[in-house]
Amino acid sequence: MPADSAIETRELRKVYGEQVAVKGLTLRVPQGEVFGFLGPNGAGKTTSMKMLLGLVAPTSGAATLLSAPIGDRDARRQTGFLPEHFRFQDWLTAAEFLELHGQLYGMPPHKLSARIDELLERVGLAAFRGKTLRTFSKGMLQRIGLAQALLNSPRLVFLDEPTSGLDPVGRRLVRDIIRELRADGTCVFLNSHLLSEIEVTCDRVAFISHGEVRRVMELSSLANGRSRVTIRAGGLTSEVCAGLAAWAEEIRLDGTTLTMQVQSDSVVPEIAKYLVAQNADVRAIIPTRLSLEEIFIETVGQDGGL
Repeated sequence: MPADSAIETRELRKVYGEQVAVKGLTLRVPQGEVFGFLGPNGAGKTTSMKMLLGLVAPTSGAATLLSAPIGDRDARRQTGFLPEHFRFQDWLTAAEFLELHGQLYGMPPHKLSARIDELLERVGLAAFRGKTLRTFSKGMLQRIGLAQALLNSPRLVFLDEPTSGLDPVGRRLVRDIIRELRADGTCVFLNSHLLSEIEVTCDRVAFISHGEVRRVMELSSLANGRSRVTIRAGGLTSEVCAGLAAWAEEIRLDGTTLTMQVQSDSVVPEIAKYLVAQNADVRAIIPTRLSLEEIFIETVGQDGGL
């Protein structure tokens, strides 16, 4: 497996009795990438993450983290993790909580103390270092959990719903931290139901359904990717509509309004020329870029609700 891979899996599979939780996960995520992991509830996302983290043993298949087999201690020492459903020691103060986790990592005391100060400041909790976690709001717990995930300056970070419970300011802080991690060459594996956050944060995303990867795409391709085109015109006969198949798919006509999907809105001028040549009375042509949500539904199906 390539040395620059933060994560590499080949047909990773997990079966519980007769239930197949993950059917065959094959992925490669390079170092320094922010990678989104998308799928409906029950798609196998959490089980996949637990296998990668060495918390659940796979039934079959192979995987590496930071070029080492999953479960390798050195690799785990360089990995950070913020679970969706965390249960922190709420009798500890914020500083004590981070100190405990730093000791579990075996961090030297002088280095740990400086790192705690740095992270509390970075997540906006410096003023609450002496407050116990039981007094924290959900958003504050999310922030201290993020600090815990970054405590060991990891090369790979798993974030499961990191903006859950955060207000807009908190979500922006998380986005900024993720971008800083990418700039430092850290790989971020991000699972979130907030597709708007995925869209503005990730480099690539994988769509997973029924324990399999259905599609992997670069989010930069959304800017020039598939679009929905709405045309309002007279003279849209069945023959005229059939001719549009050269540029479009899923063509639907409702009276004088026609909608279709195209691979890129760069073909819109050609469509306009065609319609004029067919003597259609064109009144409007409106291209609209497909959103990540629409692509999600198209990929995993209408029942793949978030």
